Amino acid sequence: MSKFGMMKQQRAEKAQAPEPVPATTAAADGAAAPRAAARQGKKAVSGYFSAEVSRGLNVLAAENGTTLQALMGEAIDLLMRQYGKHPFGER
Repeated sequence: MSKFGMMKQQRAEKAQAPEPVPATTAAADGAAAPRAAARQGKKAVSGYFSAEVSRGLNVLAAENGTTLQALMGEAIDLLMRQYGKHPFGER
């Protein structure tokens, strides 16, 4: 069998083998992007702040040996309590 014949055979075998389908989410351009298992069923919450705020939060997280996400979760819980709402406790 020629080299190209071998390549065609390998492609045909790959096309026949079912590949596992990862969980996906729609990307900004409409294409599907893989989503980490820990993020399934969750939504992003974000905002735009100055570079100083970003740096300060990252330094605070590093000083406390935690992540920025955990720090923001703690802040959201404190805010919910301040307004008399039930905290979510997501960190």
